Amino acid sequence: MDAFRHRPELEHDGARSASLGYEEPGSYGCVRYLEHGYPNPLVRWHYHEEYELHLILGSSGRVFVGDYIGQFEPGHLVLTGPRLPHNWISLDTPPGGLPERDILLQFPDAPMRQAAEALPEFAEVLQLLERARHGIEFFGISEQAEQAIRQVHATRGIERFAVFVELLQRLTRCADYRLLSSVQLQSLDDAKAQARIARIIDYLTEHSAANLSMARIARLEGMSESAFSRFFQRATGNTFTDFVNRLRVHKACQLLMETDAYVANVCFDVGFNNVAHFNRQFLRIKGVTPSQFRQQASTCFARR
Repeated sequence: MDAFRHRPELEHDGARSASLGYEEPGSYGCVRYLEHGYPNPLVRWHYHEEYELHLILGSSGRVFVGDYIGQFEPGHLVLTGPRLPHNWISLDTPPGGLPERDILLQFPDAPMRQAAEALPEFAEVLQLLERARHGIEFFGISEQAEQAIRQVHATRGIERFAVFVELLQRLTRCADYRLLSSVQLQSLDDAKAQARIARIIDYLTEHSAANLSMARIARLEGMSESAFSRFFQRATGNTFTDFVNRLRVHKACQLLMETDAYVANVCFDVGFNNVAHFNRQFLRIKGVTPSQFRQQASTCFARR
């Protein structure tokens, strides 16, 4: 279990050399292109401050995005948000490796939100960015995405940005997608409601291991339990209880991957007070038991 005794690595700008496939500093604006083969030093459990649109061109294997573990194959297209850990581990590469397995774009958060404030036409992208905080896998648009990503690489200046914006529009309007890691906070139209649900989510995330009561949170927000329940489910797509369980399972996934703690200890550390209930909730949300989750992660990380 040595692979789990460290946290995901933060990728810094200083480590992004052209020899690894990054564009030279100063040769791009806010959108950076990267390509690399496999194996490669960039293939590791890591995160960074930028959004990343990642397309797999060759091989199949296991993908990690936050607490999600799944399969990938050529055409696998995923958008990850800032500081969301991720990794793609190929399990079927030839002896000499692959010269080109991944192409991707990275772009920062602040310019996107500033553009949305200044340009109403850009505001629809914000919903895409919110979903990306938990990772989005897109289906049916891989060929178009590859063409656009390569065109971004081949262009500069406003032409590059125009291609990028067109790609963002395609991703925003793609209806065939799934969220990968944990639960997704759905966008609300009202700014006050957005601020309220963000405050609630922050509190629940920080205190997820505590004895959380919907009645108490409703009182703190000056709402009746019934009104709070309706508001919370509309905003998150989950009941209060289910959302808290998902937060706790998400934290349990981190502990199972990053520590050697017994499953029973993880159960109580994340806020469950019954191991059998913890196992049922984990299986319902992740599709595997806690022990199976750890074993799958251990097997794949051992191949890094």
